[in-house]
This record gives sequence, structure tokens and C-alpha cells, in this order.
Amino acid sequence: MVDASLRTVPDGKVDVTAPVTIDGLSHIDPADPAMPMYRVIANNRRPVALRDLMIAPVRSGYIGDGGQPDPALVPPSGAEAVPDVAVEQVYLPVRDGVARCQLYRPSDSVDRRLPVIVYYHGGGFTVGSSEDCDFLARKLAVTNNALVVSANYRSAPEFMFPVPFDDAVDVYAWVVDHGADIDADTARVVVAGDSAGSNFAAALPLRARDEGLRIPDAVVMLGAFADFHFERWPSFLALAPRGVVYDMAFAGFIRGAYVGTTAWDHPWVSPIEGALDGYPLAVVVAGTHDPIVDSARAFAERIRQAGGRAVGYFPDGMPHGFYFFPGVHPEEDVAYRVVAEALAGVLRS
Repeated sequence: MVDASLRTVPDGKVDVTAPVTIDGLSHIDPADPAMPMYRVIANNRRPVALRDLMIAPVRSGYIGDGGQPDPALVPPSGAEAVPDVAVEQVYLPVRDGVARCQLYRPSDSVDRRLPVIVYYHGGGFTVGSSEDCDFLARKLAVTNNALVVSANYRSAPEFMFPVPFDDAVDVYAWVVDHGADIDADTARVVVAGDSAGSNFAAALPLRARDEGLRIPDAVVMLGAFADFHFERWPSFLALAPRGVVYDMAFAGFIRGAYVGTTAWDHPWVSPIEGALDGYPLAVVVAGTHDPIVDSARAFAERIRQAGGRAVGYFPDGMPHGFYFFPGVHPEEDVAYRVVAEALAGVLRS
């Protein structure tokens, strides 16, 4: 049974992953000598800061413009596609407060401890929440007979590296140390994520080694995001200029929003640049029409060259996010089967 104290935000704590309007970077001191110029700019546009101007359409576009979608093009919800899953919301401790997370487990396993998958949602480091990945979390729970902890984290540009990654690591570390409080069998722990979340999952074993944390038993990367030096990969140069799910301009925006002044080759930013000896089993998934597919393939190969095991699935013609919607592509179901087959030896040992 889940510890009841985790179901609410503790007194004196704050859910740091709740959307907030912050803005230390855009705040202008009234005594700033440049205030006359800023007033002129404000007379022409609001918000004044370009970073605020650019993130607004990204977030509103991600959510939708409020129009009524064509019912024929609405895929099943997560609950419709994968119904027999128990879901519970909890607030897990992280530095500065707590992070809202959902727990997913097959309905027929609510009375026993299960191996655990800590999952991080995608969204280009700037948008999204655990609710967006309801289908993915349900599917991973059922296909792996596992408890999935679907974690929220703070978003850029309000919070740049390493803050979102700190949240991701703190949730993982808490689960490893306190898994019994959520009925998790922490003898077997996997980290996973899609897109931006896959970047956290891939970097986590490297940081765990650096900081003396327990290294996860496996890593799952959907829409595998291993490298912020996008421009060195032929697939990015060929596909990103006119990309649909994301493109070259957006890639540059999220790099500036999240990475900031940190070097692109920092291994916690671009895990492909990390020392990969001793790296756990990795399942690396990306479609051939995903601009980052070359870096995904290269990451898997570097793991193998370092003596590790990497299972790759790179379906022809599939774009970034092909695994996201139930029943839209048959390759979606194959991806989860590939993951389950690869993890069987880890989660069922």
C-alpha cells in the first residue's frame, strides 16, 4: 500500500513541478538606467523579453488552439487503449520541495511489489507533463508487469540545466531508497523516457556513477535524445530544416532554453559524450525519419564499443513520436514489444 503521506503536498513544502510564472531573467528593476528604452519596447510588444515571447506560442501550440478536433482523427485515450491499470497520484521529495508523479501498475497486481520503471515525459524540455504520457506509462506498466513512476520536473526556460535534471535524479534517488513506500521492488530498477525525457534517462547512469548513487539496471529511450550537438549528424542536416514534429529552429530554441551556457559536450547534457564503460543495458528507439536518428544509432553503437549491451529499434519511415499515440502506427506496438523483450531478463530475474 502506498504511504498515505505521499498523496498530498506536505505542510511547508511546495510542488516545484506545478506551472508557475517566474521570471528572474525578465525582471527589470525600476531603477535600471535602461528603463526608458524598455518602456519604448513595451509600448510596441508584450511581453518585453524575447524568451517570454518565444515560449508562449510553443506552449499554446503544444496544448492546442482550442478548436474542435475531427473525431475520426482522435486516437483512443490511454485508459481506452490500456484499461486494466491502476493509477495513483503522489508527491515525491525533491530538492526545493516535492514533484507530482503518477504511479501506474497493472490492476491485477495491486497487492504485491513490482519491479519499477521511473519514467520522464517529453516535450522539448520546455512543455509537457506526466499526463501527456498516460498511454506510454500504461503500456509500459502492462507490457513489463511493472510499477511505472511517471515523474514531472521543472521546465525550461524558467528553469535551465541542471534544475530539470536535478528533479529527475531526485525522484529516481527517492524511489531507490524508499521504494517500499510505494510498493516497489527496488531490487530491479529501470529508467525510461521519451524525447527530452529520454535524455534524462540516458544521462542518469552517468550522474549516478559520478555521485555514488545506485546505477539503474537498464535505460529505455523512446525518440532517443543523446546529443545536443545536432548539426554534426547527417540525419539532422537532411531532415530538420523542414521537420514537422520538430525542426531545426525549434531544436536551436530548446538548446538555448535548457542547456544555456553549459557546454554541449557535458555528459549530463549529451550522454553520448560520457564514459560509457559499465553502462547498463540500453533500449534505443527512433524512427528513420526522426532528425536525431543518427545520433541515436551512434549512442547505441558507442555503448556496444564500450562493452555494454544496446538493443536498437529504428523503424523505416517513422517520425519522432511515432510511439506516442495508440493504434496510429503498427510500429508503435512493435516498439513496446522490443522494450519488453529486452527488459525481460532485467525485470523478471
